[in-house]
Amino acid sequence: MTNLLRDLRHAFRLLRLSPGFTIVAVLTLALGIGANTAIFQLIDSIRLRTIPVKDPQELGTVRIADRHWGSGNFSGQYSQLTFPMWEQIQKRQEGFSTIAAWGEQSFNLANGGEVQFAKGIWITGDFFRVLGMRPFLGRLLSADDDQPGCAASGVDISYAFWQRNFGGDSSVIGKRVSLDGNSFEVLGITPPGFNGLSVGNTFDVAVPICVEPILDPRDNRLPERASWWLATIGRLKPGWTIQRANAQMNAVTPQILQETIPPTYDAEGAKKYLAYKLGAFSAATGFSELREDSETSLWLLLGISGLVLLIACANLANLMLARAGARERQITIRRALGATRWRMIRELLSESLLLAIGGAVCGLFLAFAVSRLLVTFISTSDNQIFLDLGMDWRVLAFTTTLAVLTTISFGLAPAIRATRAEPATLLQSGSRGSTGGKERFSLRRILVVSQVALSVVLLMGALLFVRSLRNLTTLNAGFQQSGMLNVAVDFERLHIPDERNVEYRRDIVKRIQALPGVESVADARMVPFGGNGSNDEVLIEGSDVEKGVSWLNYLGPGYFQTIGTRLLSGRDFNDQDTATSLKVAIVNEAFVRKIFDGTTSPLGKRFRIHQPPGKPRPLYEIVGVVKDSKYQDMHEEYLPFMYFPATQEEKPGPYDEILVRSSLPLTSLIGALKETIGNVNPGIDLDFRVMKTRIHESLLQDELMATLSGFFGFLAALLAAIGLYGVISYMVVQRTKEIGIRMAIGAERIDVLKLILNEATLLTATGLVIGAGLALGAAQAAKSLLYGLKPRDPITLVAAVVVLSAVAAFASFWPAYRASKLDPLIALRYE
Repeated sequence: MTNLLRDLRHAFRLLRLSPGFTIVAVLTLALGIGANTAIFQLIDSIRLRTIPVKDPQELGTVRIADRHWGSGNFSGQYSQLTFPMWEQIQKRQEGFSTIAAWGEQSFNLANGGEVQFAKGIWITGDFFRVLGMRPFLGRLLSADDDQPGCAASGVDISYAFWQRNFGGDSSVIGKRVSLDGNSFEVLGITPPGFNGLSVGNTFDVAVPICVEPILDPRDNRLPERASWWLATIGRLKPGWTIQRANAQMNAVTPQILQETIPPTYDAEGAKKYLAYKLGAFSAATGFSELREDSETSLWLLLGISGLVLLIACANLANLMLARAGARERQITIRRALGATRWRMIRELLSESLLLAIGGAVCGLFLAFAVSRLLVTFISTSDNQIFLDLGMDWRVLAFTTTLAVLTTISFGLAPAIRATRAEPATLLQSGSRGSTGGKERFSLRRILVVSQVALSVVLLMGALLFVRSLRNLTTLNAGFQQSGMLNVAVDFERLHIPDERNVEYRRDIVKRIQALPGVESVADARMVPFGGNGSNDEVLIEGSDVEKGVSWLNYLGPGYFQTIGTRLLSGRDFNDQDTATSLKVAIVNEAFVRKIFDGTTSPLGKRFRIHQPPGKPRPLYEIVGVVKDSKYQDMHEEYLPFMYFPATQEEKPGPYDEILVRSSLPLTSLIGALKETIGNVNPGIDLDFRVMKTRIHESLLQDELMATLSGFFGFLAALLAAIGLYGVISYMVVQRTKEIGIRMAIGAERIDVLKLILNEATLLTATGLVIGAGLALGAAQAAKSLLYGLKPRDPITLVAAVVVLSAVAAFASFWPAYRASKLDPLIALRYE
């Protein structure tokens, strides 16, 4: 230990004497280690870290295994079960000592006007008991609070919600909070570290499931067998494992499914439903839609940043070789005086270790900033991502491992090379020993070739993601994006009779249309990128065979004109399309391709949509065809759509999505809309969304990949250029005397230039060939994240090779140019 400390002190003094080298080396490592640590920190928070509750390894969840089919109404991120299924699971499961159900929903805290959403979770009575949680203040909901037919009694709130909305008032217990116009008493506050079971999300209020009919009287989901909105969480009994609980759930699956077949399913639907298989799965790391959405991206980014770190290590190894060459005579003399080779290697490695530690420490600070920046990057106005990015042993172990590996990667080879030859040979060779010659130069060549090869991989990845993002942003979505404002209106609390809902909506639309500066207005049940959707099976007239699933929507007049979707043939809906007139529909091109095989014009043809047994199936006549448009995601294939007039909706609800096209400034437009709708009734709930912003937010993952891979690609090319510049400059120094002799016997400057550039071209070409092969193999990993491109796109590969060739040519030209300007007399005297 004494020797180690002495070596580290000596290494520190040497690094202090070379501040430029030390700063460049530490910053280079900090970038590589920091980027890797930041991305691993996100992977740790999203995938590896257990939720902060008592004995999380004992937690499990029961759900349908490998569900590839589903029909009904789905709400919330984790719509795994219906309430009747949950009741059967609770009754028949044997592996969990306690088990609870939970779901997600947003509740409006405001009483009219612009909405103020609170993130809520539905919970059954044993939810907090399963988690082994104690309240911070008051008491937590229990089984006594979740009884069938319960009244709107009490709720629990999160610590963050308490701080934000009640200012941390300790007398909050017993106060009331309004949720969707219903008043609830605050019973307790959950502990500060608990943010719910959904990783990446938080919750504000926990509500007992028994009050669901009170908050949503129109669509009570408790008895509905085709309403999917719940997930489960349970604690294993002592001696039970997830595998044993899974086997037990498999055994009781047939009875549970037989008891809960939705009555709306026909024979085919019931057959698919009964083919489900229930299983038990670990829930130690919680639930996470973010985990599924971003897992591939994060692992790919970790691989990309790892390649950048390798390139940085190769660059530093080149620098260390140069330093070792400069100190070669000192090392030779010390070895001749009796210093052992291991002692010299240890001393040289100490410098590498100090640089790695400095890079790791700086990288840790950088990682915290970068990881928080990445979380901000992928958060949206509707979905703020919350992750616990605090340091834990996994992140610390990862960073420490990186520091050790980088030390070995860029320090060991130079140290061994510097001490390899015998002292007698070195002293006899003059002031510039043999270890500074061909062997070390060969290693430096190998390092540069490696840098160029890895840079090709990173540049091709960067170009793939940038081109994919460009394809998405320039894609015609099938509707106008700019100048479009979406206003969601909800007047359920006004208790207007159902038969007046359509008329009430039309009145609001007419008032908005009369506003100065408003170009066009239309309403619909759902809008593109609104997060909602509904579909059903389609049957062609005269056939009982289902032709496939199509999405559906109910529209007000002028919808296609307002949103800018082109009518290809037929007519739009008009005032003659009433509740008592002929049922009509407009379909898109994808519908024609899928349902009618795209062979003939569908105008005048009729079809039915699936209805529960015993319910009438009216015929709809196609009166128009519109152009395809994106609906849920810019990556998706165009979905088949059937549109119906809002006046023919069987059960119109007290809510609407209004699209407003205007060139007015956003703030003044929203202000005018608030005033106009408030004049109709101040109790109407309003929510404003900008269409272009919604589409932009749907592309955040693509932007993240394009931005980060682009930065890493640029950094890799820069490091490769620096490495190539260093090697060519070193070669010029090594061959100075040779160049002088060549020029003295008649070589022209252009000949010297060619001599040096040929060496650079050989290194670059070798790296490009190896890198092209690696890039073609590695690109397959990005297949699922690309749009409109094949992973092995030849144009992208050629572009990456050309860019890197240009960078390499620029980096190698200057040393070659300086060599061609050497004075032969000075070169001949050089030693």
